[in-house]
Amino acid sequence: MRSRRFALSTAALAAVALAAAACGTTDTPTTGNSAAAATVTVAITGVGDVTTDAKVAAKLPADFRGKGAITIATNAPYEPFIDFKAEGNTTEFKGLDYDLLTAAAARLGLTAQWSQQPFDGLVPGLQAGKYDAIAGGITDKKERQQVATFVDYSASGTGFLVTKGNPKSINDVTGLCGRTVAVQKASNQAKHLAEYSKTGCAGNAITVKEYPENPQAVQALLAGTVDAVAATKVNLVDTEQQLKDKVQLAADAQNPNGWLASPNGFGFLKSRADLAQAFQAAVQSLIDDGTYAKILAQYEQKEIGLVTATIDQAID
Repeated sequence: MRSRRFALSTAALAAVALAAAACGTTDTPTTGNSAAAATVTVAITGVGDVTTDAKVAAKLPADFRGKGAITIATNAPYEPFIDFKAEGNTTEFKGLDYDLLTAAAARLGLTAQWSQQPFDGLVPGLQAGKYDAIAGGITDKKERQQVATFVDYSASGTGFLVTKGNPKSINDVTGLCGRTVAVQKASNQAKHLAEYSKTGCAGNAITVKEYPENPQAVQALLAGTVDAVAATKVNLVDTEQQLKDKVQLAADAQNPNGWLASPNGFGFLKSRADLAQAFQAAVQSLIDDGTYAKILAQYEQKEIGLVTATIDQAID
């Protein structure tokens, strides 16, 4: 899958400009000695109000109970996970990650405060204590776990886009043997398909053609110069909708989240496993009461959904 990349550096960053979370209201102030979290209610567009659950909030570390807020850095745009609410305004956000993490914070009695940062500065800023969490379509990878603990809230792998009617009968990765497949240059798909071609195609190799950007790979499919496009499934869902009379996603019943699906996660400082565990419980509560499914549906991303929120379940 296409994985957003950042350096594991400790270089100092510029001061973080924090933006107040949209629609958040705090009903009860707290102090560092308070036994209970505040009650926070947020309105999630298309979903409704999400409010604090006292049992879940009891898992929140005392220092955050005292703060009453969590600071989150992101890098927009990266749809459908994170985007700017209005063009030209880099202090207000929308998107799947924005809604889900804002809702999880409210479930814990916290107001979420978001800020825009360079993508390659997210981890260094987390290490430097500039903010408490990072989000925005970030893949949970073992290398990144050297620095951060990830609460995995979805999983997305590779999908295969074919022409309408699927004339080559490509339903999963096995159907790509002997075919020509378009991928984005230097993507995980290029690497994984080359490896699979050697080990899984019994001499009937996959021809992998790389293109600078994914839209060019799709154009090659439409022109008939390739048999399929391999890309992150979450992105191909949008492509299928836009070109529904010309293309379709291959039906891979064995891999509903995509081939070699990797988890996407919200990152917390590795030394704050207690905070990550609290957010894991909050995300699970949103899964259990149906809020999570409504947020995924809002962005047409049911395919990447999980039934259990996990921690650090990277596959590579």
